[in-house]
Amino acid sequence: MAGRIRESDIALVRERSRIDEVVGDQVSLKRAGGGALKGLCPFHDEKSPSFNVRPSHGTFHCFGCGEGGDVIAFVMKVEHLSFVEAVERLADRAGIQLTYEGGGATIQRDRGTRSRLIEAHKAAAEYYAEQLATPEAQAAREFLAERGFDEAAARQFGCGFAPGGWDKLTKHLLGRGFELQELIKSQLTKEGRQGPIDRFHRRLLWPIKEISGDVVGFGARRIFDDDPIQAKYLNTSESMIYKKSQVLFGLDQAKREIAKRKQAVIVEGYTDVMAMHLAGVPTAVASCGTAFGTDHMNVLRRLLIDDDVNGEVIFTFDGDEAGQKAALKAFDGEQHFSAQTYIAVAPDGMDPCELRQAKGDVAVRDLVARRIPLIEFAIKAQLKTYDLDSVDGRVEALKKMVPFVAQIKDRAKRDGYATRLAWWVGWDDEAMVVRRVRQVSSGKAPVATAQRVDPNQMALGVEVDGPPRPNPRDPRLVPEREVLKIALRLPEYAGPLYDSLPDESFTDPAYVALHRAIRAAGGASCGLEGSAYLDAISQACSHASVRSVLTELAVEPLAVKQNDEFRYVSMVIARLQEVQVGKQVEDVKSRLRRLSPIKDADEYRALWGDLVALEEYRKALLQQSAGVL
Repeated sequence: MAGRIRESDIALVRERSRIDEVVGDQVSLKRAGGGALKGLCPFHDEKSPSFNVRPSHGTFHCFGCGEGGDVIAFVMKVEHLSFVEAVERLADRAGIQLTYEGGGATIQRDRGTRSRLIEAHKAAAEYYAEQLATPEAQAAREFLAERGFDEAAARQFGCGFAPGGWDKLTKHLLGRGFELQELIKSQLTKEGRQGPIDRFHRRLLWPIKEISGDVVGFGARRIFDDDPIQAKYLNTSESMIYKKSQVLFGLDQAKREIAKRKQAVIVEGYTDVMAMHLAGVPTAVASCGTAFGTDHMNVLRRLLIDDDVNGEVIFTFDGDEAGQKAALKAFDGEQHFSAQTYIAVAPDGMDPCELRQAKGDVAVRDLVARRIPLIEFAIKAQLKTYDLDSVDGRVEALKKMVPFVAQIKDRAKRDGYATRLAWWVGWDDEAMVVRRVRQVSSGKAPVATAQRVDPNQMALGVEVDGPPRPNPRDPRLVPEREVLKIALRLPEYAGPLYDSLPDESFTDPAYVALHRAIRAAGGASCGLEGSAYLDAISQACSHASVRSVLTELAVEPLAVKQNDEFRYVSMVIARLQEVQVGKQVEDVKSRLRRLSPIKDADEYRALWGDLVALEEYRKALLQQSAGVL
C-alpha cells in the first residue's frame, strides 16, 4: 500500500493551485472589492452571489451556506473526493509528482476510487479515438464527414469508435492495470452470459466530460443497420462519476466563452454542439440522455452569474410538435434564470447540424441572432390552436392564455406580456387583459355579480325573453343607433344604401335583431311608408324587447336639418361603415402580428396589401362622415 502524501508535496500543491483558477473552472467570478472575487455558490441554490474567493489568502467562503476552506477543500466538496484524491487531482493539474512517505515515488492510487474511474475513462477515450482510424470504423468516419465534420473536428470533440467483438476494450484496460470490478463500477464493462463484455459495440462515440474536462461517460450513436440494438443513441449508465442530470456535453469547451459572453446556447444533440462550435457559436452545450432540467440550469447559473440582466440562455428546438412541447416544458423551468431566456427555431424544422449542412456557418450564427423570448414563443405556439379570426376563438384563447401569462413571476414581465397577449390575440381592451392577468396571478379572480336589470326593461309590462334594451348613451353604439333611426324615419333617403349593410355592421344584439326585422319587412327601399312600414317591421320582430326598441327609435329626434336629409344619411351610414372597416383593419393587424415577414413572406405581403387598401377606404369614409356623431 502507498504511504501518506509527503506534507511538503501537499504544501506545494496548495501553492501552485491558484484558488481563483480552480474555482473559476466551476463558477464565474467577478470582482467584489478588497481583492476578493464573488460568484454564485456551487453548494446551494441562490439568486444573488454570496460565494467569496480571496486569491491572496487561497481561501473561499460562502456567506449563504457557510461552506469554506482552501483549494483542496473546494475540490473535495465540489467533486465529492477524498482528501488524497483531491490532492492527486490538483497535482495532476499542476504537473506535480507526489511522493508517498513509506511508499516510494510512484503514485499508487486506491482501487475503485473516483480517481481510478476517471483514469479508466480517460484510457477508454484514448482507445476509442485510436479505433476511429481503423478500417472497421469507415462507416463512423463517413457519418461524420456527411455531416460536415472533418478529422480535426473529430479530434476536437474526442470522437471515437467502439470496435466489434465482445471484450476488446475490457481486455485493453485490464492490460493497462485496471481491475475488472473497477471497469464494471465505471460502466465501461458489464457482465455477459459468458463473462465480462464491453458496454458499447460498433458505434460512433463521443466522450462526455464534466466541467473540469474529465471524461465521465460516453454517448454512442447507431451507424450499422444490422446493429441488434435499435436505439439510435445509447449513453453510459449513471455511476459514481456520471450523473446525467448534472453533465452537459461541450461544457468543458464552452465554459469560458459562456462566462465571457454571458450566453449559453442549449441544443439537443452531440452533432448539434459540434456544428454550433464550428460555425462560430462556442457557447453551445447539450444534455446527455435526458431532458434539460433544473440541475443543468444550476450548473449554467454559476457560469452566467445570472443576477446580471444581460445574461442570455438560448434554447434551440426542432420546429415540430415535439420541439414545441420541449419549449413549453422549458418555460416551466426557465424562471429559475434571472437571465433573459430565448428560443431559436431553424426554418423547415432543421436542427443546427442540418442547418449548417444546408446553408452554411452564417445561417447557424443567424439562427442564434434571430432568437425570440421563450415566453413569447410559448404563448404564440399555443395561440396557433385557436381561430383568432373569430370572436369566439379570441375569447377562448384569452381564457386559456391569461392563466398561462399569470404564471410569470416577474411582475414587470407579466404586465408586459399581458399587453402583448391582447395585441397578439387582437383584443382591443388591453387594460382589461392586464387587469385579468393580475387578478389571476394574485389569486383574486373577480367574483361573478348578479346582472343588473335595466329599469326600462321592467317598464315593458311583458315577460322579456329577447335581447336587453341597449343603453342609449353608450358612445360606442351611437352610430348604430343613428343609422337605425334613419332607416325607420327616412327610408326614402336610406333606401338601398342602408339595405346593403351586413349584420356585422351592428354589435348590440337588440340592434342586430331590429336590423334583421327591417330587412325581413322588405328593407328601407320596400316602398311602404308611415305606420304601414313600421307595422310591417313590428310584425317581423320576434321579441317584445326588440319591438320596444323599434317604437323608441321611431319617435327619437334626428339631428338633421330640413333639406339636408340626403347628405346627413350618407354621412351617418359612412360613419357606421368606418367603424366596421376599423374592425377589419384591426383584424388584419392582428393576423400580421402573428406572422413572420421572413417565414410567411407571401401571406405577409398579401395581408399588408389588404391593410393598405382598407386604411385608404377607412380614410375616405372618415372624410365623408366628418362632422357627424
